[in-house]
Amino acid sequence: MHTHLNFTDHDAFYEQLLAAHEGLSAEQSAQFNARLILLLANQVGEQQVLAACVAAARKPFTTDVRGAA
Repeated sequence: MHTHLNFTDHDAFYEQLLAAHEGLSAEQSAQFNARLILLLANQVGEQQVLAACVAAARKPFTTDVRGAA
């Protein structure tokens, strides 16, 4: 899994992502995000990489039994 910046125009992508959400309801926005995630996962294609990405994305929201993040 790449943890360093791995694409050239990240600002343009972020702007495109924001624009794609314009005019969508919260439910439509969540559906859009799910569709985009699945399309990007299909591009990655490797289960081990996808599992590492899921774990990395989840990590900030995971707490241990003592309540520490």
